[in-house]
Amino acid sequence: MSEYGKPSRNEDEYFARQDLEEKKKWAQENAAKMASGDREKLKQAHWMKCPKCGSDLHSVDLHGVTVDTCPACSGTWLDAGELDHLLHPDRQDLFHRVMSVFR
Repeated sequence: MSEYGKPSRNEDEYFARQDLEEKKKWAQENAAKMASGDREKLKQAHWMKCPKCGSDLHSVDLHGVTVDTCPACSGTWLDAGELDHLLHPDRQDLFHRVMSVFR
């Protein structure tokens, strides 16, 4: 402090920067919390909904592969890795059987 008991200009600037950094950090944390909350709301709104018509999807087991189908528009949806499972060389016969369902 200076001789008059008042903080110097450098001290004022230091504390102003500290305060600004704390406010930025708080804003970033709140934005991250809100973003995760928004993602969760979107997930709940779209979970097991047909991307084509919006109806509820139903899961059907076809020879060990879970396929999501829409009873309203007859759409069929595969999750990540399910198509690879169907296309595996050991399962070519299964792939042809599954494809015959869609014809």
